[in-house]
This record gives sequence, C-alpha cells and structure tokens, in this order.
Amino acid sequence: MQHWQTPDLIALHAGLRPDRLACVDLATGRRWSYAELDRAVRQMAGVLAGRLGIRRGGRVAVLARNSADQLILQQAVMRLGAILAPLNWRLARQELAPILADCAPSLLVTDGIAQADPPAGCVAMTMADLIALRDAGEPARPVALPAATDPCVILYTSGTSGVPKGVVLTGQTMFFTAINFGVLADVSGDSVFLLESPMFHVIGLVTSIWPPLKHGATILVSNGFDPLATNDRLADPALGITHYFCVPQMADALRQAANFAPAQWSLKALFTGGAPNPRANILWWLNRGIRMVDGFGMTEAGTILGMSLEPELIAAKAGSVGLPGPGTAVRIVDDEGREAPDGEPGEILVAGPNVTPGYWNRPEERERAFTPDGWLRTGDVGCRDADGFVTIVDRRKDMFISGGENVYPVEVETVLLDHPAVAEAAVIGIPDKRWGEVGRAYVVLKSDVDALPEAADLAAHCEGRLARYKIPKEFRFVEALPRTGSGKLQKSALKQQALAELPLSPAPGAAETAPR
Repeated sequence: MQHWQTPDLIALHAGLRPDRLACVDLATGRRWSYAELDRAVRQMAGVLAGRLGIRRGGRVAVLARNSADQLILQQAVMRLGAILAPLNWRLARQELAPILADCAPSLLVTDGIAQADPPAGCVAMTMADLIALRDAGEPARPVALPAATDPCVILYTSGTSGVPKGVVLTGQTMFFTAINFGVLADVSGDSVFLLESPMFHVIGLVTSIWPPLKHGATILVSNGFDPLATNDRLADPALGITHYFCVPQMADALRQAANFAPAQWSLKALFTGGAPNPRANILWWLNRGIRMVDGFGMTEAGTILGMSLEPELIAAKAGSVGLPGPGTAVRIVDDEGREAPDGEPGEILVAGPNVTPGYWNRPEERERAFTPDGWLRTGDVGCRDADGFVTIVDRRKDMFISGGENVYPVEVETVLLDHPAVAEAAVIGIPDKRWGEVGRAYVVLKSDVDALPEAADLAAHCEGRLARYKIPKEFRFVEALPRTGSGKLQKSALKQQALAELPLSPAPGAAETAPR
C-alpha cells in the first residue's frame, strides 16, 4: 500500500518562506520568489489540464534548451500526475522519431530552434506560446499529488544496443537524489546553484534542481555553457554561486578562458562527473583554492557516490569518487557475483530508494539491468579502499564519453554500414584533450564501388543521422578488422593499438603535489 505522495517542494517553501528567491532565468532576467514560483506552477498546471487536456499518466515531451519555464513545466506536469519526457535537442530528427514513438506524448513543446516531427495525435507548440497561455491563465486548484512511486519523468539514454531506452524516474527517486547530493555536497537554504547542465540529463533535471528545492535554496538557470559568461557569473558577488556542476571538459574550458579568476569565486566546491577526471587535474584546482569534488551517478539512480569537501581528503583521495550517499547501498562484486575485497576491482552494484523502478515499455531491459535480488548493475568497474572510498577503474561496455555525452559505438557503426561503399566498420573511443574522448572509426571499404569515399564523405554521411558529438573525429581506412578465429570482432586489439600511439605521459611535477 502506498503511504506517501510525491513531495511538492515548491508548494512547501511557498508556505514556509514565500519571499525567498527561488529561481532566476539568467537569459531573460526574470525572477521568482517561492510564492511566485508556486503561482506560476499552478498557472501552468491549469493550462495543461484545462486548455490542453493533459491527464494523469499522460506524457508531455519537451525539446528545448534550459530555461526557468522548463523547470516550471516539469513541476506542473508532476502535480497533475502526468509524465515529462525531456528530449535531447542535439539529436537529429531521425534519432528523435523512435523516442517520440516510444513515449507517445499528447503534447510536444519546443523552443522554436530544435525541431522534431510530432507523432500522430500529438499537439505541438512552442514554449513561448505555452508561456503566454500560462501567464494569462488562472492558477489551478490543488489536486491530489501522484504516489511517490508513480512515474514523473522519462529520461532517454542509449541502451546496450545503442537503441534509446526511457529510464523511469519517480518522485521517490528524485527526492532521494536530493537527499544524497544534499548531504554529500553540503547543501543548505543559503545555497545558490548555477544550472547549466542540459535539462534532458539527470544532472540538469534532477541533481541541479531537487537538492536546492528541498532546502528552499536558489536556482540560477542558464540556457547554455559559455566559458566567458560562466566565469563572469562564478566571480559575481551579487550572484553568490555556491554550487556548480560540470563535466571535466567544461572545467578545462573555464581555466583556459581569458577571464578565469578563481580567487573571486564563492563556490563551496566545483562538482564534476560524467567523464574521467585525472588526479593531477583535481590537484591543479585544489592548489588554486578550488575544491574540485568528483562524484559518480547515472540516469537510473541519480547521485550515488560523492567525494568529501574537506581539502585534506580531496588531496589524499584525488581520483576517487568518494562515499555512498545516505540513501544508497553500494556493492562491488567480481564476475561470479561475490564481494570483491578492498583494493580489488569489480562491478559496482547499487540499491536504494533513488534507483529507477525500470524502463518505459522495456521490461526486458530491466531484467538485464538488475540482479535477481534487485541490485542495479551499473556496468562500471570500481574498487574500494580500506576507508570505503570508491575509485572508478573502467567501463564494462564499449560505450565511451565525449564531452559528457554517452556514445555507443554500435549506433555509429550501424550508420556507417549504411553507406554504400562501407563493408565493415568498428568504432572506439580514443583520448582527446578537449572532449575527454572522441570516436575513431576503422573502416573497410567495398572493393566493387566506383568511387571510394574519403573521411569527409563519411562524416557528411553521418550528419543528419547522428548528433554531432557521436560523429567520429577520425576515420582510418584499413584492409581488414582484427577478428578471432570464430569471426568475432576484437575491439580490444584496436584499443591497444590506439593506446600504443599515445605520447608518453610527462613525469609527475608540482601539479601532482597537495596544496601547502
């Protein structure tokens, strides 16, 4: 029996602290107190239910860059017991089509820039038109909130086959991410979050919103990352930003920008994740007075692990992703499912109220993702030290991360094989200074074609079929791909070859030492 409802944090703080600043849209300068934000959410709910016919369990898809209005829309959809499906605006129309068919929304909201073809029976409108209806509408009366275990959000992420799958988030999973990150990141009512991670990611839609809402803090919504603008905001005492989450490549862009001035920042810490972050990099920031705090999470479970904010521990444990949040249980197991000893690598398993109940329309994906006794298989390999701190060692799958975005090689290979001149293709991730990793495609061409393509031709073939970050940055034409005696592709051989081509790393220097 369900005993509690999805928490409505905006309504709560509208009663507890109505005049506190809740949200600022940095692109437009609009500001909302908690009382004003609650009214905007009630107005949006009234439009969705009254004018657009959104009902409990109905889906609302959003294809738009970050805005405070998207935050308001998400909260209004939740109050109605409906389900929000934020879509990756970087995807091509061809990639969006199966996602829209899967979630079958009755409403598609776009920002007028990103485009998609709405499925049959779906009403499409721009965010601007929806805002106009909202601002002219009357606030909806309070209704019974959905159960905390009912779906509130579907976040699409690539599956093991590269086919997008919808991760179901509930009020419970999002609330316990707020608890986990709130404790690990020392969030309070005085915190100010700068939200720049895209709101089709769990970091943008959950980690950067629910912890500050839980504590009645302030969210500054940015419509995108720009190193110069972000540096100015982080150094602005009038904004007083305390929490900022980015991938390591964004942090590197900040330090390369002309206006980089970390001494003026008011950050409690610079939180990073989504890609490997070398120990030397963390120590470089720490030596400049910025606590770079690594963590580990995933769409299916939100925040799982987080590093300490204590400088001494950051220095001692640099490279670790920290300790589990209070709402999460973590196991590290070997290939036989047995507990791995401290210091020995194994797959990270997770359980807790922050973990997804499953995948939209994909019961078979849940069977693959969970152990028989209910633990989520992360697919990541880690090891735990004697103090309980976990370090990520590797990823079990062939997936690689480019600029914070997951890339599944099989998806790219499928597109390459659709080219009339391509006989075989294999894609791997290789290190890249700017993006962390980028794709390298090994291509075997057919021998009976009239015109052989060049690398630029294959890149052009991928455009329109794949998001830009998925398109390989390098193409190598080879006579054959390495295979086993049974014909199985040996990607490990390609990865070893790529690693052998890397320049030798310099000897550790001053950046490898802890701050004095």
